[in-house]
Amino acid sequence: MRLAVIPARGGSKRIPRKNIKAFGGLPMIAWSIRAAIESECFDRIIVSTDDAEIAAVAIENGAEVPFIRPATLSDDHTGTTPVIAHAIDWQNQHGQTATEVCCIYATAPFVQANDLRRGLQVLQSTGADYAFSVTSYAFPIQRAIRITPDQRVEMFQPEHFNTRSQDLPEAWHDAGQFYWGQAQAWVVGKPLFSQGTAPVPLPRHRVQDIDTPEDWERAEWLFKAMQQANTVTDPKVNA
Repeated sequence: MRLAVIPARGGSKRIPRKNIKAFGGLPMIAWSIRAAIESECFDRIIVSTDDAEIAAVAIENGAEVPFIRPATLSDDHTGTTPVIAHAIDWQNQHGQTATEVCCIYATAPFVQANDLRRGLQVLQSTGADYAFSVTSYAFPIQRAIRITPDQRVEMFQPEHFNTRSQDLPEAWHDAGQFYWGQAQAWVVGKPLFSQGTAPVPLPRHRVQDIDTPEDWERAEWLFKAMQQANTVTDPKVNA
């Protein structure tokens, strides 16, 4: 069976209650749940949380919360992989065995059903352990600079000071939206960033990590811009 797991613990500190804070007229987590439902990829959509209020919001928006995540997997230092492995173990003990499992972050309001479908297709067609969303850096990372303790600047790679941007290889980063994986890869803890992982590229304008209030504000502006663009281009709206 195909399983979606949305990790959503209650201990967010930089943006309190961010998993269920209102975003675009819905609790933040609702966007991830809706995309998972719309994709029709999953036999079951589970939210893994330690928080009763988050659980209630998740159920209200169409997900299942069949267990409460243990405290040992809910602190600031627990990574994503053991949380997903715990959900897989629970599923395997209480129902049909999970085969392909997708972790969808609860704070990914730009995740789209079609991207989830593409991710599954990439996982299956490549035979990879994982397939996850990536996007490109807007600026060549080889020309990045740091600010020194004495408030000066220096390049990370000064050898590229005179290298033209178009001559440098494009760099990509984790888009922070979804992570498809073979169930066994999650359970045994295979690393996500490895030769066993295939990329699912996303356009930069649909990617925003949301960890700080500034991130949240930028995400809201992006959301409004996308909503406006959809209103202009949708023939049903303009009819």
